[in-house]
Formats: sequence, C-alpha cells, structure tokens
Amino acid sequence: MAMSATRAAFAPPQFSHREILEILSGALIGLLLAALDQTIVVTALPAMADDLKGLQHLSWIVTAYLLSSTASTPIYGKLSDLYGRRRLIIIGIGVFVAASAFCALAQSMGQLIAARTLQGIGGGALISMSQAIIADVISPRERGRYQVYMSGIWALASVGGPVLGGVFVEYLSWRWVFWINLPIGALGLVLCWRGLRRLPVHGGYPRIDYAGAAILVPGVVALLLVASWGGVEFPWLSSPVLGLAAAGLLLLLLFAVQELRAPEPLLPPRLFSNAPILIADLIGFVVSAGMFGAAVLLPVFLQLVLGKGAGDTGLLMIPLMGGTVLGAYPTGQWMRHTGHYKKAPLLTLSFSIVAFVALAFVGETTPIWLVALVIAVLGVGIGGAMPATLVAAQNAAETRDIGAATAGIAFFRSLGGSFGAAFLWAIVLAALDARLAQAGAGGMANALLSGGVGAEAVPPVARAVLPVALTHGFHLAFIAGAVIMALALALTLGWKEIPLRATVAPEPTAEL
Repeated sequence: MAMSATRAAFAPPQFSHREILEILSGALIGLLLAALDQTIVVTALPAMADDLKGLQHLSWIVTAYLLSSTASTPIYGKLSDLYGRRRLIIIGIGVFVAASAFCALAQSMGQLIAARTLQGIGGGALISMSQAIIADVISPRERGRYQVYMSGIWALASVGGPVLGGVFVEYLSWRWVFWINLPIGALGLVLCWRGLRRLPVHGGYPRIDYAGAAILVPGVVALLLVASWGGVEFPWLSSPVLGLAAAGLLLLLLFAVQELRAPEPLLPPRLFSNAPILIADLIGFVVSAGMFGAAVLLPVFLQLVLGKGAGDTGLLMIPLMGGTVLGAYPTGQWMRHTGHYKKAPLLTLSFSIVAFVALAFVGETTPIWLVALVIAVLGVGIGGAMPATLVAAQNAAETRDIGAATAGIAFFRSLGGSFGAAFLWAIVLAALDARLAQAGAGGMANALLSGGVGAEAVPPVARAVLPVALTHGFHLAFIAGAVIMALALALTLGWKEIPLRATVAPEPTAEL
C-alpha cells in the first residue's frame, strides 16, 4: 500500500530537450556497443581460429555470446525496474568493456570463448536498457520517432561492422575488434553517468527472484543450443537435440510455476495476461525469425546461386539494413501523429511477404538492380514492424514493469531470430539433400555449404544437379519466409490496440 501511495504521489521528472539528447546519447552508445560487436566479429572469425588453433570450436565464439546475452536479458530488465536503468546499464557497459579486454588478451580458444560468454552477460543489458531508458523520458506517442535512431544504429553496425573488422584483420590484428570497444565503452560510461542521473527508480525493499533466474538461464541455453546445433552438429531427431529440447521445455515450465509464486518475478505473469504485450512479444518473435533468417540466407544465396563475390554481396546487403531504417521512420511518424500503432506494421509486413515471394523467383538472369530493390523492400517491411511492437508493449505495461516488458521484447526477438535462422537453413539443407540423394550423394548438403568438402568430392552426377538443387532449396526457404511474415501479419490483425499515451507514466523516486 505504501508503495502504491508513493507511486500515486510521485510526479515524473521533466526533461529539457538538451537533457533528452544527453540521455539518448548514452543509451545509443550502449546500443552501438552491442550491435557493433555482433557484426564486427564475424569478419575476424577465420583469423581468430587460425591464430588460436581452434577451427573446430569456431562457432562457439558467436554461440557463447548469444547464449549468455539472451539468457541474461530478462534478468537485467527486472533488476532495472527494481534498481533503476542507470545502474544496470553502467554495470552492463562495465562488464562488457572488461570482457572485451579479456577477449583481446586471450591466448587460447578456450579463453576467448569464456571471455565471450562474460561479454554476453554484459551485452544482455545494453540492448534492453537502451530501449527502456527511452521509455522513462519520452511518452509512448513520441517514442516511435526515436526508434529510427535505434534502427540507424543497427544499420550502421550492420554495414560498418564487417568493413571495420576486415580493416583491423588486414592492417592490424583481429584483437582490435575487441580493443575498439574500450574507447567506445568509456565514452558510454561517461555519458550514462552524467546524463542518466535523473532517471526514475522504484522505492521499497525489492526481493530478487534468484530461483527464477537459476531455472531460466539453463532453460534458455538448452533451447538456444537446439537452434544452434540442430541439423548442424547433430541431426534434428538425434538424442542430444531431443534431450536438450525436452530439458529446455521442462525448465521453462518450472520457470512459469516459479514466476506464479515469486514476490518479484523476473517476467511477471501479468505481462502475459496483458493481450497487447503478449501479442507484441509473439510478433517480435515471428518477425525476428524472418529477419534473421533472411540475414543468414541472403549472403549465401547471393554467392552460391547468383555467383556474386564477397564485395558485391556486402553491397547488396546494404539495402536490407537501410530498408529497416526507412521502414522504421514512417512507422514512428504514424504513431506520433495518430497515437495508433497497428496500421503501419500491417502495411509494411505486407511488403515483406511480397519481397520474400519475389526472392523465390530470383535467379542468375535476374537484373542486379531488381535484386537490390527486392532486398530493400524486405528491409522496409521488417523495419516498419519492429518499432510498433516495442512501443505497444511499453505503452500497455504498468510503470513498475517497463523494464521487464522491454526486456521481454528483446528476449523474444533473440529467441525468434535464433530459431528462424535455424528453421530456414534447415529447409535449404533438407531440399538440397533430397535432390543430392536422388543423384547418389545424400547427406552431403551440410558439409558442402559449410565448406567441409569441396564440390569435387561430390559424385559427377550429383555435381551436375548441384546448381539447380541449391536454387530450389533457397527458393523453398524464401517461400517459408513469406509464410512466417504472413503469420506475423495475422497476429497483427488480431492485435488489440491501446491508444498511445501522450505523457510519460509517473515513477516513484528519482535516482541519486
């Protein structure tokens, strides 16, 4: 009761335009750290494996970060509701920067993987906290316009990260892909320390759900390993994959039971009984499945089917990232001017469906300008849906749950991206294997696409059908991508819309 009275009496701090810009700068620097790390590392992976003599463990450099960052995101979200965003993002940046130094100093693949795991624990705070911080100072109705900045950060990291990573590997060392995080992180710490002092926090005596965290983390890790290993390290129906899936689902069921009885649950059950938030989570999951699936498939498709080199492939991926920014901008403006968030993603998701279907008809004779246009339309379709899910969830959440609701969106997006990429890639492999099996080379699809064997190792009859088989597999995957986006569109049609508030919800106390 005392907590409720405090909330009712509290008047939210008012922020000048200059203060908002200071707050945004700190939040966006944190987001840049997380986004850049996910793209700059990819270019340097071969050099890391060669230097540290650990080619067989190469995938774990990426997987370790993904596991720890995804599992820690809901924990940061809840803790920020209890202790304030400023403390949690400062802790996150600090852990991230320290782990980056450990990565740069690693002398073995085991040390690098361990440091990447620690880096992911810090990275789990950066994406969710940067989005929740904006929710503390900007009303839901105005918030959509600022999502454009976040989309721009992702686009900048997606385009500039691989280029910067290549420059470091070519002229300096792969270790610089981690050293670069130190000056950026130091700037982020200064901006957050100075600019976020007036961000609100809740009062009272919070109780942390340690049991929930202990159940959630291994459950999420198990399911992400299913997505990472299924069809790659082990067959989908193998004992390790099925065992991990069963363990992950059982742990998440136990987590749900724990959340129903915890005084301060990490993911409050009231979030999932709130229809707008639940649908926003589901849309985020599905749209991310399509987005990450496209991001994984398109570079391989462009090189193996269309015959483009690495440089041209990188250029052709720019429209995808640029399209997400172009899609986010009109969505944000629509939400700002109308106070509604449903119609814009309905339109843009339709674009993404058309784009995926169009990709299913792209071949070697398709003009390159048309390929770039289709990829850009896909980016617009995806980019237009993302801001709406986040703003809608924050708008529907109670003030005490803003951090948890924001982290929930980030959590489901990460899960969706992992499973979407695995699902669409599995379709390519299955279709390719089916065609190769007819020519006497069954079971070789994964080894071919991962570089485990060369095309010369494939029997001559199978080699003759390989180009057609590859094209067929990718086209089937793109049709599946269209189905995924159609599911997102169907969820959006049934989305209950709550008009966006024009004021920031009150908070109980100001952070010291």
